Amino acid sequence: MIVTRTITKQAATGALTGLALGDALGFPTEFNNVPSILAKCGPWREMRLPKPAFVTDDTQMTLALGRGLRTAMDRGPLTPLRLARPVREEFVDWYHSPDNNRAPGRTCMTACRLLDSDRPWQEASQTGSKGCGANMRVAPIGLAPGLSDEQRSGAAQLQAALTHGHPTALAASDLTARAVHLLARGAEPTGLIGQLRSYAYENSGRYLTRWLGDLWRHAGDASPELYIRRGWEECLAVLARVQDALRDPSPETDPCERTGDGWIAEEALATALHCFLLFPEDPVTALRRAACTRGDSDSLACLTGAFAGAHLGAGAWPKEWSERIEYRSDLLALGALWDS
Repeated sequence: MIVTRTITKQAATGALTGLALGDALGFPTEFNNVPSILAKCGPWREMRLPKPAFVTDDTQMTLALGRGLRTAMDRGPLTPLRLARPVREEFVDWYHSPDNNRAPGRTCMTACRLLDSDRPWQEASQTGSKGCGANMRVAPIGLAPGLSDEQRSGAAQLQAALTHGHPTALAASDLTARAVHLLARGAEPTGLIGQLRSYAYENSGRYLTRWLGDLWRHAGDASPELYIRRGWEECLAVLARVQDALRDPSPETDPCERTGDGWIAEEALATALHCFLLFPEDPVTALRRAACTRGDSDSLACLTGAFAGAHLGAGAWPKEWSERIEYRSDLLALGALWDS
């Protein structure tokens, strides 16, 4: 059930700021196990935002997608061609940027190198990869106003497929955007997993040909329906794990033990939801829990921040934190565009 909290909560600004804050909080803890993080940072409930608050490729690629989406929507109703061209250009610009020095993922780098050519994007897509790079950046699709369900779903899957062509990467990105959208509109956290599972069931056999073209052929599946069903089934399985974990919540236990380390798309979605739903009204604690994990802590915390910020709005974040996050002006510009 969707309820209205307030039309002034600034969900887009809250989500984008939270995403970047989580990214910065998890940047120093990525590739560390929990004992190492505790030794370095102290008690996880007291983790402080680093100074300076640098982000990773997660935020950089979110901004790239956001700029591409803004360009596409400025040109008229969102269509596959209208979206693919500017997002592809933004991803290639990111690939060549001297600021692209934050341990970017191999799949993104390989695909963006191939996108920097005249070939169809389906030939650049890495169809064997379902890394979390597909959905760590998808929040803008869930925040942009005025999109139909078909446009939002297609755009989420297309932006993922530009780099990560595994069907689970597409389904997880679609679900991530859906979760951000529902929370921004006022959906209550208690019913979120049920809504996402229903959405996954409804879409499990639906291949979005208009948005994806013949991507399924590049993956070697016998039909487009068999291709996309693989992704939805893996996402449904991991959403069930989130539900199981929340029936017997254990905030002091590393969430990765129940819902996965987050290096792959469906686990990044699941564990970020897990962290958010452990503390739905305490966003900073949710970020800290996500950052103090054995897994892909920057991506987990970045997605957790997007969910929490979409739910609670811009006021969720301490002023002292939000005012010094890297790329603050870019985040605020996109947020202001989509808050209105």
